[in-house]
Amino acid sequence: MALRFYNTLTRSMQEFRPITEGKVLIYVCGPTVYNLIHIGNARPMIVFDTLRRYLTYKGYDVNYVSNFTDVDDKIIKRANEEGVTASEISTKYIDETKKDMASLNVLPATTHPLATQEIPEMIELIRDLENRGFAYNVNGTVYFRTRKDKNYGKLSHKNLDELRSGFRDLKVSGEGQKEDPLDFVLWKPMKPGEPYWDSPWGKGRPGWHTECCVMSRKYLHSTTIDIHAGGEDLIFPHHENEIAQVECSTGKEFAHYWLHNAFLNINNEKMSKSLGNFLTVRDVEKKYDPQVLRFFMLSAHYRRVLNFTETSMEAAKASLGRIRTAVRTLNDRMENAVSQELTAEERARLGRDENGKPVPFEVKHDPETGAEILPDDMRLFRWQFEQAMDDDLNTADAESAIFNLVKFANVEVTEKSSRAFAGAVKKEITDLSDILGLIVDVQDEDLDAEIERKIEERQAARKAKDFAKADAIRDELLAEGIVLKDTRDGVRWERK
Repeated sequence: MALRFYNTLTRSMQEFRPITEGKVLIYVCGPTVYNLIHIGNARPMIVFDTLRRYLTYKGYDVNYVSNFTDVDDKIIKRANEEGVTASEISTKYIDETKKDMASLNVLPATTHPLATQEIPEMIELIRDLENRGFAYNVNGTVYFRTRKDKNYGKLSHKNLDELRSGFRDLKVSGEGQKEDPLDFVLWKPMKPGEPYWDSPWGKGRPGWHTECCVMSRKYLHSTTIDIHAGGEDLIFPHHENEIAQVECSTGKEFAHYWLHNAFLNINNEKMSKSLGNFLTVRDVEKKYDPQVLRFFMLSAHYRRVLNFTETSMEAAKASLGRIRTAVRTLNDRMENAVSQELTAEERARLGRDENGKPVPFEVKHDPETGAEILPDDMRLFRWQFEQAMDDDLNTADAESAIFNLVKFANVEVTEKSSRAFAGAVKKEITDLSDILGLIVDVQDEDLDAEIERKIEERQAARKAKDFAKADAIRDELLAEGIVLKDTRDGVRWERK
């Protein structure tokens, strides 16, 4: 199967064909840095980091740019509340965001540009749009003239006449100076106490929609890029307005593929501070390994709404634990193996020839029914994994392929297996997991400490006569391959 994506622009699945063979240019809209990132911010970070990892695995040279919006009304508001500068707020939370990204095993972008460092180029873009008749100045505020852009709305597929009617009904103070209700701000004049830059229209700062236009083209070194991505809440107006500016300035297509992840809900409700269900990554990390959050984020297709619940996180925790337990068992098998080299039977189970080299994977078909006939060896699971990932980054099915591989490991690798066989199976599990950014080969002391913590939690539950919780913890550990034994000397545990 060729690699395919669902393109928001065309509303269809399309085969991925990069502009330049072997290279991929990706721009992902980053967070506005005025607070710790919440788990809604984390979803696109994890999803598109996984996209980048998979494209790299496929052999592409990936230039991956993701910005930090470090000048914005929210940043200024936070700075005023704390009595510091906007720059101090943004610098602080860029550092904190990078810490959270690292904990989630999100790779640093090729470039993380800052909006405040690209103001001259933004001014240049706005002047170009003004010279071309796509922008106009009203008392220091520069607007984009949407009615002049014949393709405006092509990404969101919205009915613009209905939108304009709605905007007229909701018109607020100051909107009357626009030529059209849908015209959006390219440059806004300075207000007292706000950061500002000099421009042909007076002191002020650029509008949010202009920032990404400049940073994407500058750091991807191309007018047209392969993939532009972000949350579905950015489709309109942010990404729509980016397209309008770039394409009216250059006359060329901005991005060939537009990818958008769906929303994240908390217990079937939209996350918001007013509902009291606002969760930062740090909040979740108080209870769960950040890798559990990453596993959870990838357990559903990125275009599906994902519902964060304690039940779903516990399921993700147990599932990740199963993979880690399998890897731990394989490490034990390697350490205690009697023989070192592959046997002929083990080579066959790995799908290798008599020289130990991989046999080409071939899908055959039944001559009568046409049904697929797949090789019955370890190569099957990588094929399943790639089939899932090639199908619009279906990470849920990719995780299922890894679990099929774990079942293979639990059955095929025994105490009599060779070190080479156990090592090859372990490498396959860790390699596929790494493409998803999942760390599954953890140190013994980390695993042991987690098990001991759960045992203590179970003991506390028993003491409180909460036997249902105590039994649930025992079952959870058992699902991860950990057997508890209550003895006179206390609780003992072993791996089955």
